[in-house]
Amino acid sequence: MQKIDTTSSSALDPAKSEWNFVEVWIDPMLSPLYILLLLGNPAGSCHVYDPAENYKVVFSSATYDEAQTWLLEDEYEPVEGRLSASEL
Repeated sequence: MQKIDTTSSSALDPAKSEWNFVEVWIDPMLSPLYILLLLGNPAGSCHVYDPAENYKVVFSSATYDEAQTWLLEDEYEPVEGRLSASEL
């Protein structure tokens, strides 16, 4: 999996509304499952975070479609449902 070298981000802080939604994506071929989080921001760009690496950003894109394609190419699958910031 290609990774981007960035620092940890506070974007997962629910007190900061810098994101619109979060999706959980899993690699079903691994046991235990490997999880990545896809966050979309109000501007439409998306970031993929790796909880196993202290929520490091592993991929960034200008659109949801680009992030989704990247995850699907690495054979990740979305967990059904999406959490919106407005639901918190």
